[in-house]
Amino acid sequence: MKIRDLIAAALIAAVLPALAAEKSDYSRSGFAQAQDSGAPVLVEVFAPWCSVCRAQQPVLEKLEADPQFQNLKVFRVDFDKQKDAVRSFGAKSQSTLIMFKGKKETGRSVGDTDPNSISALIGSGY
Repeated sequence: MKIRDLIAAALIAAVLPALAAEKSDYSRSGFAQAQDSGAPVLVEVFAPWCSVCRAQQPVLEKLEADPQFQNLKVFRVDFDKQKDAVRSFGAKSQSTLIMFKGKKETGRSVGDTDPNSISALIGSGY
């Protein structure tokens, strides 16, 4: 491998994380701020013991790293520890994904692990 190729690979590796979606634990104030900005917002209702939630994670991580979704704000709601938030989103179970464009809900899914339909759900917020 030529030095030029090594430099290019290093630059790509440094830039790609900056293009990734912004992911954080849910807080009412952080979520409200993201909505007020008009950004596309994904809410993941997650439980660590949930096998479907664990199956969703590699799909979500790949999509969140996709440059087309670089403006995405992702908030993870703990199904067991954040019951008020779970109720406020009307989530009946863990593995619920809810997409917003600003303050408007654009779609939701429950128990979905298909990369194409999850991509379409995220795309609904753009």
